[in-house]
Amino acid sequence: MGSFNLVLAEKPSVAKSLSAVLGANERKDGFFIGNGWIVAWCFGHLVDLAEPAEYGEQYKRWNRESLPILPEKWKYTASEGKKKQLDILRTLMLRDDVAAVVNACDAGREGQLIFRLVYDYCKCIKPVQRLWISSMEDSAIREGFRKLRPDAEYDSLYRSALCRSQADWLVGINLTRAFTLSYGTLLNIGRVQSPTLAMIVDREAAIAAFMSEPFYIPEIDCGGFTASGERLNESSAAENIRAAADGRDAVVMSVVKTEKTSAPPKLYDLTSLQQEANRLFGFTAQQTLDCVQALYEKKLCTYPRVDSEYLIEDMKSTAAAVIGCVKKIFPLGRMVSFAPDIARVINNAKVTDHHAIIPTMECGKVDLSALPSGERNILALVAARLLCATAPVHKYEAMTVILECGGYDFTARGKTVLQDGWKAIATAFQVGLKSNADSADDDESSVTLPELVKRQVFSSVTASVREGNTNPPAHYTEGSLLRAMETAGAEDMPDDAERRGLGTPATRAGIIEKLVRCGFVERQKKNLIPTTKGINLVAVLPDEVKSPLLTAEWEQKLKQVEHGKLTDTDFMLGITELTKRLVALNSAPLPEYISLFISEAYSKTGGNRNVAHDNTTGKSVGNCPRRGSDVYENVKGFFCSKQDCGFALWKASRFWSAKGKTLDKKTASALLSEGRVFFSDLKSEKTGKAYAATVVLEDAGGKTNFRLEFDNNRKGGETQ
Repeated sequence: MGSFNLVLAEKPSVAKSLSAVLGANERKDGFFIGNGWIVAWCFGHLVDLAEPAEYGEQYKRWNRESLPILPEKWKYTASEGKKKQLDILRTLMLRDDVAAVVNACDAGREGQLIFRLVYDYCKCIKPVQRLWISSMEDSAIREGFRKLRPDAEYDSLYRSALCRSQADWLVGINLTRAFTLSYGTLLNIGRVQSPTLAMIVDREAAIAAFMSEPFYIPEIDCGGFTASGERLNESSAAENIRAAADGRDAVVMSVVKTEKTSAPPKLYDLTSLQQEANRLFGFTAQQTLDCVQALYEKKLCTYPRVDSEYLIEDMKSTAAAVIGCVKKIFPLGRMVSFAPDIARVINNAKVTDHHAIIPTMECGKVDLSALPSGERNILALVAARLLCATAPVHKYEAMTVILECGGYDFTARGKTVLQDGWKAIATAFQVGLKSNADSADDDESSVTLPELVKRQVFSSVTASVREGNTNPPAHYTEGSLLRAMETAGAEDMPDDAERRGLGTPATRAGIIEKLVRCGFVERQKKNLIPTTKGINLVAVLPDEVKSPLLTAEWEQKLKQVEHGKLTDTDFMLGITELTKRLVALNSAPLPEYISLFISEAYSKTGGNRNVAHDNTTGKSVGNCPRRGSDVYENVKGFFCSKQDCGFALWKASRFWSAKGKTLDKKTASALLSEGRVFFSDLKSEKTGKAYAATVVLEDAGGKTNFRLEFDNNRKGGETQ
C-alpha cells in the first residue's frame, strides 16, 4: 500500500498551482491526488472561535450579569457554510495512507493559525512540515518543497496568531455586549476598529472647529517670474507694501544656488501600495488587496501581505532578471536606459517574514491585456515602483533669489533639473494614467527661473496683493488613513519596537471595510466621513478603548510572543484583566450627553430595560400612561418602573432639541399628570423665531408621540 504526503493550501487557486508542480493532477471532491501527493485546500478560515452560547445557556441572552465572558478552555466550531470541506480534510488527515502533512497556507501569522486550527480540530497527530514561499512561480514552489522545515519551528508564530484571535474575541464580545446593553443599540467594539474610528472622528472634529483666517501676500511681477513678500494677517499692511513697491525698481540682492538630490522611493509593502493605488486610481484598501492577491495567485506578483520595503541579498540576480522582463513588456520600460542599482533595495536586516512586493518573471509569459483592469493597473504600479526604486537619483539645482523693492524684501524660488533620474519614470507613469493626483514635488518650487545676478535691476515692476485663506485639516482618505494607522502611537513606543501602529498590513483594509459596513463611517468620493452613529460611539467610549497607543502596544507584545520574548499566557492574562476593567467601567453611571441615535434606536425597538433602569434616582415624577406604575428619572430620561414596560420619555429626543427645549423633571411631570404643557417660546427650526404652542403627549400602540396644538387650531404631530 502506497503512502501520500498531504499538502494543505489556504485557497483552491493556490492548491491548483501546487498540485500542477507536484504532479497531483487527478481532481477529486475537495482535493487533487497523484504522484505520491494529495493537495487539498481551505477556504480561508475553516475553524472559528465558538460563540458565547457554546459556553453555557446563560450566555445566549445578552445581560449585564453574565459579563465578562472569560472562557477557561477555548472552544472552536466549523466556520459557517464550510463544514463540508472541513469534513473532507478530516478524512484526508486520518487516512491510513497519509504519512505526513505539509502546511502550505499563506506564509504569515494568519496562515499559520488557519492551518493549526484545522489540524487540531481534526485531531491529527501526524508529522507536519512547513512550506514557506514568497512567490507562486513554479521555480519558487519547487525550491520551497526542497527546503521544507518542521512546522514546530513556527510554534511561536502560531501562538502569536492565537493570542491575537482570542484577544479580539474577548474585547470584541464583552465590550460589544456591555456597550450595547448600556445604550440600547448595537455598538460593535474592537481593539483596532475603535481607535481607528476615533482617529476619523477626531479629524472631523478638528475640521469642524477650524476657523479659517485670511492672509495676504504682497508680490512683484518681474516679467519672467514673480517674487513674494512675507505672508501677513492684515490686508492694510500688505496694501502698504504693495503701494510702496508698485512702479519702483526691484534690485537683486542675493542669488543662492544649491545642488540637491531626491532619492528614489522604496519598494512597495502592502500599506504603501494601498496608499498609492487610492491616490492614483481611487481604489479602496480592500480592492487593492484583492487585486494584488489575485496577481499573487496567478504567479504575477510576490506575496502581498508584507510590511517590508526591501529585498534580501540572495535575490539580486532575481531582481535583475525581473527588471529586464519589466523593461520589455511594459511600455514604460522603453524609456529606461540606466543600469539598475539593485543594491539600493537590498537590506536583509529590514526583511522579516517576506520581502517587498515585486513582479515575477511570469509576467513575460502571459497576455497582460487579458487581465482585469484593476489587476492590470496594480501590476503596472508595482512594476513602475521597481524601476523607480532602482533608478538613478533625481538631481536639481535649487535657486533662491532675494530682491529689494520700495524698501521691502521679496523672494523668488525655482529649480533647474540636472538629471531626471527616477522622476522621469514616475512622471510618465502618472501622465499615462491621466491621474489627477498631486505630483510629489520637492520643497522648492518647480518654476524655472532665468539666469539672475546680484545687483541686476528690474525696472518699474508691478506690485499686487495675493489673498488666500488658511485651510482646515484634510478629510481622511483611505490612503491617508492607512498611513495614520501605520504610525499611530509610534511616538510613544520604544525605539526598538518592531511593530507600531494599528493592526497589520494584512488586516487594515478589513478594519476600514468593517467600519463602513457597520454604519460608523461613510465613503464620500475619496473621503472617509464618520456618521452620527460613529461620532456618538466615540463620544461614549473610554479613552483606553479608543487610544491608538493601547492597540499599538498589543501589536508590539504580539511580536514579542512571536519571537519567544513573551509567553502567550502572560499576554492573555493582561488582556483578561483589561477586559474585566473595561466591563466594570461601563457599569458605572452613564455620561449625561446621551447620543441622539440612542433615543431613536430605543423608540424603534420598543426599549431595552437595562438601559432604562440603570441609575434611576429620586422620587416618582408621575404615573406611566401604559401601566399606571411610577415613572422615575435617570440621566437619560424618564422610565416606567415596570421591567417589562417600554414607556420612556428621552431627554435627548430630537423633538425637544429641535424646538430649543430640554425635557426636564417639571415638564415630564406635567406631561404625565395633565397630558399637555404650554410653551410661549418654542423655536422654529426654519426661521429661528419663537412661537407659542401646547405640547400634547400621546402614547398608543407602544409608541410615544408628541403633538402640537395652536390657538388657531392648527395641529401637527411628531414622534420623540
